[in-house]
Amino acid sequence: MTDAVFTPKTTSTAPARRDIGIKRRYAAERRFRMYGVIAIAIGIFFLCALFFSVFSKGYTAFWQTTIEIPVLLDEKVIDPSNERASNPNVLITANYPLLVRNALADKLGVEKTNRPAMRDMTRFYSDGVRLQLREMVMADPKLIGTTQTIKFLAAADIDSANKGQIDLSVDQSKRKVSDLQVGWMKTLKDEGVMRQSFNTGLFTMGASSRPETSGLGVALIGSLYMMLIVLVFALPIGVAASIYLEEYARKNRFTDIIEVNINNLAAVPSIVFGLLGLAVFINFFGMPRSASLVGGLVLTLMTLPTIIIATRAALRAVPPSIRAAALGLGASKTQVVFHHVLPLAAPGILTGTIIGLAQALGETAPLLLIGMVAFVANAPVTPMDPATALPVQIFMWANEAERAFVERTSGAIIVLLLFLAVMNIAAIILRRRFERRW
Repeated sequence: MTDAVFTPKTTSTAPARRDIGIKRRYAAERRFRMYGVIAIAIGIFFLCALFFSVFSKGYTAFWQTTIEIPVLLDEKVIDPSNERASNPNVLITANYPLLVRNALADKLGVEKTNRPAMRDMTRFYSDGVRLQLREMVMADPKLIGTTQTIKFLAAADIDSANKGQIDLSVDQSKRKVSDLQVGWMKTLKDEGVMRQSFNTGLFTMGASSRPETSGLGVALIGSLYMMLIVLVFALPIGVAASIYLEEYARKNRFTDIIEVNINNLAAVPSIVFGLLGLAVFINFFGMPRSASLVGGLVLTLMTLPTIIIATRAALRAVPPSIRAAALGLGASKTQVVFHHVLPLAAPGILTGTIIGLAQALGETAPLLLIGMVAFVANAPVTPMDPATALPVQIFMWANEAERAFVERTSGAIIVLLLFLAVMNIAAIILRRRFERRW
């Protein structure tokens, strides 16, 4: 009699269920990947929309319409009484725009007795020629009475019309450029005396009520001063605090409270730091309003948490075996930190510092509260002089009513985006260049 062999009873549904489960997991994975691609596509779409909106409106700000014609520096207009030897102020108060108006009238063959045409002629060129010719004559009074070829700016409306930003097909009562001015533009362009050139004034001029003579010169210098102040104060203080908390301080309730507060400060709205700077630096210490020094100190307070968090993460990334090996060879705690740990963490510290500076460069709210929204026409010489900053200048231009300031606003945004892009790209390159994998 043979023993019966037991065979387990199998069903044909088990493999089918297993296949269905595998298919569901694969389908879920495909959906998740699809959701990720859709999310990235949405982000890229809005980023491209932002860039298109800014660049389409602002790229023309880097070009400016100029007119170059011979101008007679008529002594009857500049110094009719011949008093400049005894009264130099005569050269300051002379009617220099009249010289340009007369030169344009002669160039275009317009009668100076035609008052309506002369009014349109006055609105054809920028009033910035007043300062331009005044500085030229005061630098060399011998030019009075001679004819000089002068290159000056066209008025903002003429510049906009020349760039195609004003619809000239509508009735002239509905636009700021008259038909007579349109004809003058065509004549001057045909003769080659009106053209578009690179707008260096966008980077050298200060604040102005006229769009064509407004520039970012003061804002660029103010931003540079503030970034230097942030770098000088925030980097050593942030690194020192991070080294103490990470390498020396004992882990107890007090250090836990400090760590929590540092993380909270990194999330505090920037306008709160502006209120703090207004109360401490201006009201208590009596520092001057609108000064780059105050702005730099406020941005230092705002940037410190970012640098501390980035530095602590970089220090924590250094393997403990390096510390143990240095201690085993007889190095002191300070030697371990400064000879071994800190050099290895330097790439991460540098990256965090650059990112913190880029964040500070784009801040506006705290600077508004300390008065850096003031109208500053002259470039600051020291950090104690009144100044403004790039984002604040953008804010002020955005509030202007004239259409030409829209172009200036978008152009300033492009400049700010380029600075931020360069700083972030530099952070990425430095991180990849110096990072070490353990």
